[in-house]
Amino acid sequence: MDRRGFSKWFASLCLLSSGTNLWSEERWPGWRGSTRDGILSSTKLPSSLDDTSLKKMWDIPLDCSYSGPIIESDRVIVTETRTKKVEAVLALSRKDGTKLWEAEWDGAMSVPFFAKSNGDWIRSTPASDGIRIFVAGMRDVLVCLNVSDGKEVWRIDFPKVFGTPLPDFGFVCSPLIDGEYLVVQAGGSLFKLEGATGKVVWRSLEDGGGMNGSAFSSPVVAELKGIKQYVVQTRTQLYGIDPTNGKPIWSKEIEAFRGMNILTPSLWKDRIFTSSYGGKSWLFELESSQSAPWTVRTAWEQKSQGYMSTPLIIGSHIYMHLRNQRFVCIDLESGKETWTSKPFGKYWSMVASDSKILALDERGILYLIEANPNELKVLSERKVSDEECWAHVALADNQIFIRHLKGLSLFEWQ
Repeated sequence: MDRRGFSKWFASLCLLSSGTNLWSEERWPGWRGSTRDGILSSTKLPSSLDDTSLKKMWDIPLDCSYSGPIIESDRVIVTETRTKKVEAVLALSRKDGTKLWEAEWDGAMSVPFFAKSNGDWIRSTPASDGIRIFVAGMRDVLVCLNVSDGKEVWRIDFPKVFGTPLPDFGFVCSPLIDGEYLVVQAGGSLFKLEGATGKVVWRSLEDGGGMNGSAFSSPVVAELKGIKQYVVQTRTQLYGIDPTNGKPIWSKEIEAFRGMNILTPSLWKDRIFTSSYGGKSWLFELESSQSAPWTVRTAWEQKSQGYMSTPLIIGSHIYMHLRNQRFVCIDLESGKETWTSKPFGKYWSMVASDSKILALDERGILYLIEANPNELKVLSERKVSDEECWAHVALADNQIFIRHLKGLSLFEWQ
């Protein structure tokens, strides 16, 4: 049994010993799910979103948050910012939303005036390895809690430990779990930490933090040209990082307005796709040699500008919500748009399964879309919240969790 399998088995054993009724092994352990690409491996999406097919089971009030919910066994874990002074993490029962435990700390902060419309609340989506939860607070603090009872295991206050300034937009990156390690963009740098202890393995990409150093994007782990690496996007650069020592294997400058590189990079056939606000969309191809440094070649570029919504790759096409609020399908081989939609809302969080896309618009509208490269075909839509929905949607088994600004809703289908 590998380490990840052991972690899931051990967490399940602990819950069973406490008399908890387990759900299936389907989990939503972090940003964009188990594989960090929004693709569901076994869960099939509902055929319709109407209230007879998709039933609202409960809705509970919460204070504001942008963090997506995560799902472990019988519980869903959410964050909130309370009274502009305190950040909190809560574990809630999947069955009825009752509180199982909570933890809180002083940690709120105010973002710059030009970003006030985006709110002052917690942003990063937590990550879970089945035993521990890793939660990033706005003031560049990373906290590790037990899944079972919420007790604190360790914490790192990056500004206090490393003398870096507070990030102007808060801790935005969602932690990446890589086996027994954790990778985060914090403290104006990229850190690799031991998940069990919080001990720093290495620190890389130091840029000083503050206004220009607050990374918006979240890292992914990849094997490119047969070499394992962390693909990391800072405010100005795209990198491939050696997991063993934190040194860059390759890098590429990414054009963006005021460093608004927000998307999580997407991987396709040894290539990397990204798109930026005020820049373009690019597909990059790597060229490696044992006798020369790695180089990055632009396979294609085109005018579409992504914003905050990380896209989905299905087959040889990418589906992306744009800065201009339209939804577009791009052929990854050629870089050509196959279709572009009318405008929707400002932000979508998306998952896909069985050639269907589930998209949650920030206006509280849920869409079920056929993943069709020839035309946009909306199969079903439904208003699921009167509040704005900026947190990423989470799915497990036959359940959809929607974190709106004022609470958490559970929808279920048969």
